[in-house]
Amino acid sequence: MQKYTIEVDEGIWHHLQRHAEPFVDTPNSVLNRLLFGEQAPPKEPPAAFAIPTVSIQGLPKSLAQILEVVYEMEVNGYSRTQATSRVAKKRGTALGTVTDKYCRQLGKRAHEIDGLLAEPGYAGFRDLLASKYADHRGIIDMYFDSMMSDSDDADYLALEKNNSL
Repeated sequence: MQKYTIEVDEGIWHHLQRHAEPFVDTPNSVLNRLLFGEQAPPKEPPAAFAIPTVSIQGLPKSLAQILEVVYEMEVNGYSRTQATSRVAKKRGTALGTVTDKYCRQLGKRAHEIDGLLAEPGYAGFRDLLASKYADHRGIIDMYFDSMMSDSDDADYLALEKNNSL
């Protein structure tokens, strides 16, 4: 489909921003929805890549949300901000509420969290979580080990698919 460039004034731009879903919508998709009531068909991830809700009795909600964000990054390949947005939307909460779980409550700034999440195997991040949630060390280790295994399986399946082409 051919694309065209248009200019809009600041008021229209702000209107589009108010109706956009961050990290999902483009100006075109917002206009489509506002003008024609059309939405792109929802892009449903395969069941293996759905966002799992961490729901373990006695597990703090903050830890559950942190683990869900990391899962989105590791298994589904989202950036930290995209993963945070997805978890917030799934849980029906504000983006800042989820961000608060892995920044303020862990005593780190976003760039520090990014550094820890960039480490292979998340060793530093796992240690940080274990020091904050010492009573849940076993669950943290089990979750990361399982997630890394899921990620390896997904990488293997993607590699197999590419090799069969």
